[in-house]
Amino acid sequence: MLPDGLEAGCDEAGRGCLAGPVYAAAVILPKDFHHPLLNDSKQLTARQREQLRPIIEQQAIAWGVYAVPPEEIDRINILKASIKGMHGALEMLKVRPDRILVDGNRFYKYGEIPHICVVKGDATYASIAAASVLAKTYRDEYMLKIAAEYPQYGWDRNMAYPTKEHRAAIEKYGITPHHRLSYRLLEDPTLF
Repeated sequence: MLPDGLEAGCDEAGRGCLAGPVYAAAVILPKDFHHPLLNDSKQLTARQREQLRPIIEQQAIAWGVYAVPPEEIDRINILKASIKGMHGALEMLKVRPDRILVDGNRFYKYGEIPHICVVKGDATYASIAAASVLAKTYRDEYMLKIAAEYPQYGWDRNMAYPTKEHRAAIEKYGITPHHRLSYRLLEDPTLF
C-alpha cells in the first residue's frame, strides 16, 4: 500500500529504437488535474503531444526530463539505462514525492520513496501519461535535430525505430555515432 500525498509518475521513450538516447520523465500533477487529451503518448498524435507538453509543464507541481546516451545504453543495457533515466528525472523534481508510479514492470528503489510498477500505467494514471508525453516529445525533438545531420536514415519520420527504411539505410550507409551498437541493427546481422 502506497502512502497518500504527492505522486510522481515516471515513464520513458525510445527503448526500442536503434539510435539516439532513451529519454525518461517524472511528473507530479495537482490532484485535480484533468485534460481530455491526456492518455498514453503512443495513443496520441505528434500534434496532440505537442499541444499537451506546455500544459503539463505549466500546470505540473514539478517535472523533470533526463536522457541517457547510446554509449551508456550499450554499456549498462537498455533496462538499466531506462531506470537510470527515471532516477535522473526524479532527481530533477523541485518537490519530493511521497510515492512513485512507474510505467512497466521493473524499477530499482529510489531512495526511501515507495514505488509501484504498473504495466500500461500510462493508460491508467494521469501522472504516468504526462511523463510519457514529456519523454516522447523531448526525445522526438532531439531526433528531429540529429535527423538534419543524418537525413538518409529517415529519423524525422521513423524516430530511429527499426523500420525497413532505417535498416535499409544502415545497410547502405553504415552506422552513425548515434546508433546503439548493442542492438541488432540489421535484420541479417552477418551483413554488418
